[in-house]
Amino acid sequence: MTSAAPNEALFGRVFVKKSFTIDPWITRRRLTRVVQVGHVGVGGDHPIRVQSMTNTDTMDTRATVDQIERLAAAGCEIARVTAPSIRDAENLRNIKAMLHARGVDIPLVADIHFTPNAAMIAAESIEKVRVNPGNYADKKKFEVREYSDLEYADELARVADRFRPLVLRCKENGVAMRIGTNHGSLSDRVMNRYGDSPAGMVESALEFLDVCEDAGYYDVIFSMKASNTHVAIQAYRLLAARLEERDEGRPSYPFHLGVTEAGDAEDGRIKSAIGIGSLLEDGLGDTIRVSLTEDPVREIPVAEKLSFRSSDRWAVDAQREALDIDLPAFMDPYSHARRRTQRVALGPLGLGGSEPVRVELEMSNPRHWIDPTSAARRVAGSLAKVKDVECESLLVRFDADSEVDRLARFRAALADEGIRAPFSVRMDALLLAGTGTVPPGSARVVADIDSDCSSSILEAICRLSLDSEVALEWCLQAELNELPALVDRVLKATSGSRPPIVMFSVESNRPVHAVRLLSALLEAEGFGDLPIVLRYALPEAVDPELQMIETSIALGAPLCDGVGDMISVGGFEKPETALDVAYRILQGARLRTTRTEYISCPSCGRTLFDLEETTARIKSATSHLKGVKIAVMGCIVNGPGEMADADFGYVGSGPGRVTLYAGKDVVARNIAEDEAPQKLLDLIGESGL
Repeated sequence: MTSAAPNEALFGRVFVKKSFTIDPWITRRRLTRVVQVGHVGVGGDHPIRVQSMTNTDTMDTRATVDQIERLAAAGCEIARVTAPSIRDAENLRNIKAMLHARGVDIPLVADIHFTPNAAMIAAESIEKVRVNPGNYADKKKFEVREYSDLEYADELARVADRFRPLVLRCKENGVAMRIGTNHGSLSDRVMNRYGDSPAGMVESALEFLDVCEDAGYYDVIFSMKASNTHVAIQAYRLLAARLEERDEGRPSYPFHLGVTEAGDAEDGRIKSAIGIGSLLEDGLGDTIRVSLTEDPVREIPVAEKLSFRSSDRWAVDAQREALDIDLPAFMDPYSHARRRTQRVALGPLGLGGSEPVRVELEMSNPRHWIDPTSAARRVAGSLAKVKDVECESLLVRFDADSEVDRLARFRAALADEGIRAPFSVRMDALLLAGTGTVPPGSARVVADIDSDCSSSILEAICRLSLDSEVALEWCLQAELNELPALVDRVLKATSGSRPPIVMFSVESNRPVHAVRLLSALLEAEGFGDLPIVLRYALPEAVDPELQMIETSIALGAPLCDGVGDMISVGGFEKPETALDVAYRILQGARLRTTRTEYISCPSCGRTLFDLEETTARIKSATSHLKGVKIAVMGCIVNGPGEMADADFGYVGSGPGRVTLYAGKDVVARNIAEDEAPQKLLDLIGESGL
């Protein structure tokens, strides 16, 4: 067999013929040219670069330099500074001089929105300029109009005339450029032709690239940022495919990855890990920024964990042979649609079909319940700490016949504590076949099988599942190259005249690609409607933040591709942590909303109030509003656009002044900052929520 053919799909008026990834079955780094940002090389064989952005007033030279120095000491390799005015852009020279005097040698990026004149000045003193195609030459007015092809061409010519002087200056001065499209600030022109879509984001960026290439300027890096993880993933993928169409087989432009307005604390880290990590799994990304509504220095350790993790994988996978598989790897890599599966009943719990993605807690170590009564009390007490969500399924590992009685007592003790979730058992295939029985009361049995498992054992397990009237989950313990043969053998054993109720999972050292391959193999064999359980547990205790990141990628990436009917989480020290992380992953992957969702920007020098303190105040007052989306934005750069994805918005509109939104509609303007949080609460209350 040959490698998978590239996906072809229609997006608005964009037809994609090339693949966004070198190999969908293994992590291969996308080939890019090197763009120099000062002394820091981005792309090519360089490591993934870590960036952040200051949140000080750019005119406060000392405060800005102090923060950049702290960022550099923490491991930041490129620092971005906003330049909202000509005066700010002029002061970048003073910031650069003070950094040099302190011995801090870090490239600076000028962040430009709305002010081309500031960009022209910044390009005289710093190493890189970031421009946003949505507002460099356009103003967003939310106007709805139809453009003829001639009118659209005239608008493109106007934009090119406005942008070309900066391109020429950057070329002359050896300054790099980031063409950074933001989902929240697409121009009205692009919105009216392509919609509020990944296709619109990509076309907006490529319009600017045309101007660069016409001028013979190629020191370009791209970003496609959105607060919606689906949109971010799809936009970066689509851009990679479109760039491959433009110059097939040659190193392309590097990508700067990020999920904008990700928020703070666990949610900010989980959403960033899902969006950035998913793309890194496919070899996309050369520099990253984790956008947290916190001190920017706290972004660096999270970004480094993502960077080091993926760099290690890329190095290992570069030595692996490609899988000889000719199957479509995705249902559609550029839009989200959940895989259609059968509905399966696990006791009172529905799994698959139209049911939401379910959450299971796996207790894989029998010592967790060696004393059933006290263990049940600990588990119940721990889970009670997680409000407004519940453990929908419990899975325990069963290692010997002697544990049957203790297992029954543990389940009974949990019921006494008010936990009545379906109870499933996990067993090694050889033990399960040899035992000949499933512990009474089990909602399903999870059979661990590997390539050495004989066909007779597989058939015995199928008969046992049927005789016990218990659903069967095949948990495939296999590496990628072993999966096709193992799936084929399991399906042959399963597809008798009276097959059991079956679902699948896979455990591999490459969990994202293993799930992708499992889904493709089932589809190819005519079993694409069988549910898939996503399970992940690190084999040993690690840094808690890294554990959260790894789990978010392993589970969140397949979910964003539409695969997964249940997530089964293990490995965390405390049950409440596992449960909390699981639901946050589902919300970050936009599959299940169980809490208030906050879209809050990471703050920068444009921010017109204390964003971190204000966000904390608003969260404290609104955290009970399950399913409500609230955006807290420091300024108008992305504010109005991101309001479209939020129920309510709180946007800085001037020093100490705030504008409130309901969706995209302005409800109140120019409110004093000290009054605005209460006004927002009043607005939410008046809506009936």
